[in-house]
Amino acid sequence: MEIHEFQDMMKRLYYKRDSERGVEGTFNWLVDEVAELGEELKGSDREATEKEFADVIAWLASLANVMGIDLEKAAVNKYNNICPKCQHSPCQCIF
Repeated sequence: MEIHEFQDMMKRLYYKRDSERGVEGTFNWLVDEVAELGEELKGSDREATEKEFADVIAWLASLANVMGIDLEKAAVNKYNNICPKCQHSPCQCIF
């Protein structure tokens, strides 16, 4: 499955509810899911961690749908096989 296919699936499943919730409400759900992922990263339950990763990407896709953003296009436009800062692959940025 490609990113746009996943985003389309999220749209079919949740767009009505997400659009009623709006940008701010959907964003707040995404933030909550990122926090839950952060908690799972501290533990050792791989299955629970995988589920939180899934929740984060699902809510990100839902937020993109509410905003009318093609997530795959946005990602490829910014990260097209090179680091957007140093323009190299792999990244050679100095931190």
